[in-house]
Amino acid sequence: MYVSARSDYALRAMLAVAAAARSPRPAPGGELVKAAALAESQAIPLSFLQGILLDLRRAGLLFSHRGTDGGYALARPAAEISVGDVLRAVGGSLTSVRGLPAEVAGYHGVAAGLRDVWLAVDGAIALVVDRTTLAALLTEGSQEYAAGQGSEAGLRSG
Repeated sequence: MYVSARSDYALRAMLAVAAAARSPRPAPGGELVKAAALAESQAIPLSFLQGILLDLRRAGLLFSHRGTDGGYALARPAAEISVGDVLRAVGGSLTSVRGLPAEVAGYHGVAAGLRDVWLAVDGAIALVVDRTTLAALLTEGSQEYAAGQGSEAGLRSG
């Protein structure tokens, strides 16, 4: 799995929006976070971020409100949005083989078994990213999980 800058930026932006929603003192205007504020706080080029936010909105992960008091907010609770949801929204398939989704990789002859390996890799990645929610990443102990030392307490059940 290759984590592109686009995927990394998308996750950082979603976490910042989720954190703003949990803040004891939400931003003026409610839970809406402006794109410029996201770009600045996460050191993401604004023009690049705007395209990412559009993809996240189209995927139903964010909603936006225009105007001077506008901004972005999560379309559903952070506990219902997985890392996999975000990755797929901005990058498509989780695993690619020569630039194509692992599901379409085709081999014959001595390499015929490789497709099954790539599908197993894709499944293992999906297991982790689909069970890890934004809410879990915002809680203490999520760093322990990310380092492979924590329990599954921060994972979405399912």
